[in-house]
Amino acid sequence: MRGSGNGAEKSCSAVDTALAHLLGLGILLCMAATPLHNQPIPFITLPNWVKAAAHCGFNIQPIFRDLGIQMDLIHLESATIEPALLLKVMDACIARSPKHHFPFVLGETFAFEYLPDIETFLTTSPTLRDAARVFDWVRELINPMINVQLLEEGDLAALVLINAGDGREFGPPYFRETIFASVLKFGRMLLGEPVPFYRLQMRHAPPSYAAAYDEFFRVPVLFNQPRYALEIKRELLDRPLDSAFPALHQQAEYRVEQRLAQLPRKAGLIADIEQAFSAQPRLLGQGIEQVAATLELHPRTLQRRLRELGEGFAELQARVRYRLASEALRDSTEDIESISERLGFSDRRSFTRAFVRWSGISPSIFRQNGSTR
Repeated sequence: MRGSGNGAEKSCSAVDTALAHLLGLGILLCMAATPLHNQPIPFITLPNWVKAAAHCGFNIQPIFRDLGIQMDLIHLESATIEPALLLKVMDACIARSPKHHFPFVLGETFAFEYLPDIETFLTTSPTLRDAARVFDWVRELINPMINVQLLEEGDLAALVLINAGDGREFGPPYFRETIFASVLKFGRMLLGEPVPFYRLQMRHAPPSYAAAYDEFFRVPVLFNQPRYALEIKRELLDRPLDSAFPALHQQAEYRVEQRLAQLPRKAGLIADIEQAFSAQPRLLGQGIEQVAATLELHPRTLQRRLRELGEGFAELQARVRYRLASEALRDSTEDIESISERLGFSDRRSFTRAFVRWSGISPSIFRQNGSTR
């Protein structure tokens, strides 16, 4: 495979930053949308990066040293890294890997070393449909804005990486590539070879190393598509898996549920704003002044504090709208017009345009797919 060199765009998009959250926390099977904030993130996957670098034939230690990253395996569970710094690590690894495309290797060599219960649940699942529950757990355990949807469309099913931000797509696709490489790895584990994926859809334009996609994934790859998605024949979702182990599967499920029950409540300004939006959805259709009044803050104070967290009010508002809309469409019978009004949209048409921008599909199609899960 060919490396991508140093000419790729280095700017960090909302999607790339969120995917950096995903990698830093060791979950490579999901898509993160815009992050809640730009604070340091856990970096418990450091050993995975070391392993991938060795596979590509270089030592990652000088990269960590030059970027000032501490390599402390003794206290690994408390290690953190800035999202932008993680992107610099990725750029440096790609530059040192001329014979392999590093994001593919990082995804292929990934293991749930620090979340073994999730891997046990995956590898002992009776069907792919059952295994897809992992995506909901990851969203709860790691980041509420991580959003992967299993959509069923005629004879096909698709794992769609949902962007709940403002829809902009800038920057290199490296972390998205890593995610799909990891999905392919676990697909091989569950389904054997050859993995019967139908095709891979990518929103970005073909990169200079596009031929490496064909060599690595061995399925048709389409670029400049309206979504990021890996498609499979729908009938495979319910085909019994040879690796099914019901007793262990149930035990892993119990352990994950116990971990979820022990999660601390979120705190801080972002959490306060999200809670205010959830408790009073009418605020979603109003400006920052009304939200500031609800939090008993001056609007300028609220703007300043959000800026210090690297957050934008409009992006935060959009994420909460998308989350609440998704929950209502999936879990209630409330009509779309009522959902639109409750979330502060001027009419259903405005709501539909926004929802398509966030998810790539209309609210009605999202609801239809949700009802089949």
